[in-house]
Amino acid sequence: MKKSTPLQYVWRAGIYCLGLLFLALGVAVSVNSNLGVSPVNSLPYVVSLIVNVPMGTCVTAVFCFYILLQFILLGKKFNPLNLLQIVFSTIFGYFVNFAKALVGDWAIPTYAGKLVMLAISIVLIAIGVLLYMDVQLVPMPMEGLSSTLAQKMNVPFPKMKTIVDCLVVIIGVVLCFVFLHRLDGIREGTIITAMVTGKVIAVLKPYLTPVVTKICFGE
Repeated sequence: MKKSTPLQYVWRAGIYCLGLLFLALGVAVSVNSNLGVSPVNSLPYVVSLIVNVPMGTCVTAVFCFYILLQFILLGKKFNPLNLLQIVFSTIFGYFVNFAKALVGDWAIPTYAGKLVMLAISIVLIAIGVLLYMDVQLVPMPMEGLSSTLAQKMNVPFPKMKTIVDCLVVIIGVVLCFVFLHRLDGIREGTIITAMVTGKVIAVLKPYLTPVVTKICFGE
């Protein structure tokens, strides 16, 4: 984690929260598209159906599991500050509620309209991930796991993000058929988001990252 002046820390915190807001807006738009839950919510959603526990509880449990995996992979290199991922995951939940209220029932009719909404949500999610990752405070658990695996395997983060998203969706699909004997909540939109978001991040990164770095670190 890079050091900053007090003012730069304020900018970092502000941009981090802005990133979470963009991510929450992306989630809200994807929900309204009715083409399936986003990859980050797919596994908690399926688990909640299987164990009949509120999804919010399952989100916390699954995210804690992601943090545990980071600890196992990093060992002594694991930064205890990364435990704050749990706190920011809770804050993100409030942002999602705000975003859902802001978006309301907005939807574009027809299947083509739903695909347009899906595209909008993917761009919003990609911007959100880039913003809160680039300020180098605390990543969200799923991105934290993707970043850890990227470091361990020497793979670019956008590519590893795609791999992890797809893997989580596949696990969700398998659990659906094994325990529910049907596919629930995971649709074509979920798969498209998992496969495309990392690529959109790679496209946007050369434009957004230098701006964020300049503001937050003066570089």
